[in-house]
Amino acid sequence: MKKTKPTFELWEVIIIALITSVVMSATTGYALFTNNKVKSCSAVTNNENLGEFISTYNSIITEYYKEVDEKGLVNAAINGMVNYLDDPYTTYLDENSKDLLLESLKGEYEGIGVEITKRENGNIEVVSVFEDTPAFEAGLMVGDIIKSINNVDVTEKTAEEAVAIIKDNKNVTVVVLRGEIELSFNLEKKTLYIPVITANIYEKNEQKVGYIRITRFSDTVGKQFALKLKHLEEDGITSLIIDVRNNTGGYLKGSTDIASIFLEEGKVIYSLQSNLDTKNYKDETKEQKDYKVGILINKSSASASEVLAAALKYSYGATLIGTTTYGKGLVQQTSNINDKSMIKYTTAKWLTPAGDCIDGVGLAPDINVELTLEEGEILTDENDIQLERAIENITQVN
Repeated sequence: MKKTKPTFELWEVIIIALITSVVMSATTGYALFTNNKVKSCSAVTNNENLGEFISTYNSIITEYYKEVDEKGLVNAAINGMVNYLDDPYTTYLDENSKDLLLESLKGEYEGIGVEITKRENGNIEVVSVFEDTPAFEAGLMVGDIIKSINNVDVTEKTAEEAVAIIKDNKNVTVVVLRGEIELSFNLEKKTLYIPVITANIYEKNEQKVGYIRITRFSDTVGKQFALKLKHLEEDGITSLIIDVRNNTGGYLKGSTDIASIFLEEGKVIYSLQSNLDTKNYKDETKEQKDYKVGILINKSSASASEVLAAALKYSYGATLIGTTTYGKGLVQQTSNINDKSMIKYTTAKWLTPAGDCIDGVGLAPDINVELTLEEGEILTDENDIQLERAIENITQVN
C-alpha cells in the first residue's frame, strides 16, 4: 500500500510562509540592500501560477514512484526561480553560505583584542594587538609568545584551540614569553569592533594628510571611521585620503554614515530606482567638512565603495585617483526562508548624485594612475604610486 504523504492547501502554504519569512538586513561582496516589500495575502492567494506550483508539489510528493526529500524539492524549486532570473546577484544561500555571509559583515565580537598565529617553530605568537582593547591597554605586544591561557599550557595546541580557550572565559589570564622574560596579563573580555579601518598621517609640503583605508563595509564601519577621523583631526590633518581599493562592498548604511560626515545637509548621497519610482537619499545630519578629500579606487572597488566614492565626488567635490571601479550598480536585499537559509535578490538600481547608473561601467577616476607590481611584490608606501599621486594632488597649493 502506498504511503500517503502530507500535502498543503494554498492557504496553509501562505500562513507557513508568513510565519517563517523574516526580513534580514545583510549583504556581502558586491551586494547592497533595501527594505523588503512583502505582497499582501490577497495578492498571493489570487495568483494562479502559485496554485499551479502547489498542485505540482502535491502531485510529486504523493504520486512519484520513489521517496522524495520534500525539503530538497522545495529548495530545488527556489533555486529554479532564482536561476530563471539570470541575475548573478540574485542567489539562494544554504545554511553554510548564509553563516559565511553574516559572519563576514559582523562588526563586533567578544574578545581581548589580539590576533595570533602558530609559527613553523611551534610557537603561538601575537601578530597584532588592536588599539583601544583590553590587550592593548594591558601592554601585550606583537611578538609575544603565548605559553598558557588560564593555566592551560598551549605550547602543543593550535592557534584555533588557544582562541577557543579565550572564547570560553570572561576573564582571561595570558602568560607570554617576551625575549627571556615571562610576563602574566589578567584581562577581561569586552565587546570589540572587528577592525575594518586603518589610518595614518603623511606629511608633504608642510601639510598633514590624513589617510583612512576601509577594507569592508561592516555594520560598525561608520562608527570606526568616525573615531579614526576624530583622532586624525586632533592630530592636525589638513586634508584626507580615503582608500577603498579592493573593497568589494558590504552594508549600504556604511556608505551613508561615512558620506554624511562630509556632506552639507540636504545633499544627495545616492538614489534608488525601482520598478515603481526613483527615490533620493540625502544627508540628514548637521555635520560637514570643508577640507580636500581624495579617494583611491581600482577595478576591485565595488558596490558600497562605489556609492561612497560617487557621493563624495558629486556632492562634496572629492577627487578620484586610481583606475575605473568594478561597476556594481544594482541593489540587493535578503530574506530568510527559514532558520538555515535565505535568498538574496536584486530590487533596484542605485544612481549617483549625477543621476547615472554605473552598473557594468564603473566610476572613472579623475586622475588615472595604473599600479603594476612585479610577481610576488608586496604593496608598500614606497612602491604605491597611486597613493603617492593622491598625496601630491591633495597637497598642491592653488
